[in-house]
Parts: sequence; structure tokens; C-alpha cells
Amino acid sequence: MGSGADDDLRANPPLEFDPLWEPPPGAAGRPLSGVRVLDVSRVLAGPYCAMLLADLGATVVKVEGPQGDETRRWGPPFHNGTATYFYTANRNKRGLRLDLSFPSDRERLQRLLRHADVLVHNFTAHVLTRFHLTYDEVAAINPSCIHCGISGFGAEDPDRPGFDLVAQAMGGLMSITGSPGGPPTKVGVPISDLAAGLFSALAVSACLRDRERRGSGAQVEVSLLDSVVALLSNQAMAHLAGGVEPTPLGNDHPQVAPYGLYLTRRGSIVIAAGTDGQFAALCRELGAPELAVDPRFASNPARVSHLPELRLRLEALLAEADADAWQLRLEGAGIPCGMVHSVAEVFAEVGARLVRTVDGIPQSMAPIRLNGEYLAPFLGPPAASGPAAAPPGS
Repeated sequence: MGSGADDDLRANPPLEFDPLWEPPPGAAGRPLSGVRVLDVSRVLAGPYCAMLLADLGATVVKVEGPQGDETRRWGPPFHNGTATYFYTANRNKRGLRLDLSFPSDRERLQRLLRHADVLVHNFTAHVLTRFHLTYDEVAAINPSCIHCGISGFGAEDPDRPGFDLVAQAMGGLMSITGSPGGPPTKVGVPISDLAAGLFSALAVSACLRDRERRGSGAQVEVSLLDSVVALLSNQAMAHLAGGVEPTPLGNDHPQVAPYGLYLTRRGSIVIAAGTDGQFAALCRELGAPELAVDPRFASNPARVSHLPELRLRLEALLAEADADAWQLRLEGAGIPCGMVHSVAEVFAEVGARLVRTVDGIPQSMAPIRLNGEYLAPFLGPPAASGPAAAPPGS
């Protein structure tokens, strides 16, 4: 007759550990090393969240459908047959192709899920139900798993699909972006996706810490729309507490002056004199110290109220030299300023510091230094072909 322990083993056999969960060597020593993240999301917000967790050391398995993530085809441009968009949010992940309409592939996913610390998805509610990945169903499989769902519009409209442009429009961001009197304008990057991914990664990290105390998983919900509204920040408070209806101001700041783009003799420069002391220093460098004591400009509220007049005076003085000369002079006086750079110019300047190439794909790294070192990538994005990507070295 067997022992009680043997009886328990027969009744509850050990869960099979999938080799995809073996921690990548490059993740060793990072804060989230040993955390396992199952990424079944697509496009940007969810994959970006999972990539940030991977950068911090988590082992991430990205599950794609039979045709792969949609962003593999979002081009041009392409690199080695895959749209560069896909590389934006998928480094440091292992890959697996599954068709979740088939029970066998859903079972494969559930085997991974049994050992996962985090599930990241961006399915609509009816798809989540069809794939048996609701919070309650996941908790029944793995009670300690943190269930992170990213949607377009949240629990209020869970089956409505959403993309960044729609969130920017409906979240008010486009109404305050662009030139005065011009059409509403979107931000030049998919800001709602990136913000939702950041908020989600932050919430997941907090839930991992909280799980150490409570011993159980949690449900995290973040939407693109809510993320855009959260980004309204000072504009939101101007409306909620100040009764102001924000409008587009081009490159000027609604509450600080001078804080904008200014023309010079050749080229333009941004000047961000956010304090009265910085404004006084700017006036001295421009050879017009009297502006700092002019009642129209002596305080920030006064400068904001008289911004058109201030702009005329400043640009008349800035017309005496070129933008690059002014940058050197103003920087030397401690005045925040800078010239507008193209993307190519940016990476020509900071590429050696912020870009690393892994598996032949250049990556712009996360802007995080831990103990003086950037979080260099250790795995390239999952390959485009093959039903599953085996762990490196297997």
C-alpha cells in the first residue's frame, strides 16, 4: 500500500513544464527574471506591455494566430520580409503559432497558462469567451495568474474594437493638437497604444508585488480611451478645476510662456523658459533685460496673457543670429532650449547609446538604466515562419 504522499501524486500529477518557459540567459539578474508572461495580444498596446516586462527580465511567450500578428504586414517599410512595425513591440520574446479555434491548440495554450504568472490579451469580450480565456476561466486553471486585458473602450463597451486614431479622437487629444484654427490633428506616434502598454506594465508589476502578500492573482483592465483621457493631464485639470475649454495652440503651452517654437535668422529653436528666473536670463542673453520687468511680461500669468506681443518681441531679437548659434548661447546661460531634429538626426546622435542590434534587427532600447546600464535586448522578435519557436539552444 502506497504512502499518503504517493496517493496525492497519483490524484494530482505534477503539471508538465513547457520548455518555452525556460528563462532566457540574457534575462538573468533583471528585476522580473523568473516571471512568466503569456502574451496572446496583437498589434501594439498588449505586445508593448509584454515587451516592457521582457526588457525587465520576464520570460515572455508570444502566441500568434496561423497568419501571424497583423503588424507583420503593416508596411512598407519591410525588413527581411516582415514589416518593421512588428519589431516595435516584440523583442525579447519566444514565439508560438496556435489556432485557438481548434480544441487541441487551446489545450496547448492552457498547458502554458498553468505555469504563467501573467496573461496579456487584447481580445474583445465575445472572442475572449469563445477562447475560454475570461478572468474566471483563467483563475480556475491558475489562481495565481494575473489577467491583464487591454481593450479599446473598457468594460463599458467590451465588444467595440479600437485603434489608436479613434482613441485619440474620442479621448480629446486631437482637439488640443495642431495649429489654432486648423483641423484636429493626431500625435505622430500611436500614443494611446503606447500609454496603455505602459499603464498595463506598471499595473502588472504592482500586482506581482501584491501577489506576494495575498497569494492570488488579479484582474487588470486598461483601455486605449481611458489612457488618452489620463494623458490630458494639465489640460484636463484646466477644464475640471479651472473651467477652461482647451484649444489647439500649435507649439505653444497653454499655461507657460515663453514655451514654444521660435524663428531665428536661419532655422527655428524651441525655448522653454519655465521660470521667471529663466525668462530674466533669456532677456539678458537677447540683449533686452528690460523685458523681464515690463509689467506685461514680468510674471508667467502676464506672459501667457500677452503671448502674441511677447512672441513678436522675442523673434525680432532672435532674428539677429542663426538657430544653432542661439542654442549654444542660451544653453551656456542655463536656459532650456533645443533645435528640432529629424528622426535620422536623432539616431545619428544617440544611436550608439540607445540602439542595439540583436539577431540582425536594430532595436531602440527602453529608456531605463538599472545600476548604470541600459536594458540591452537579448532576443530578436519571433521569426515569421514555423509553427513554434523552440527555446534557444534546445
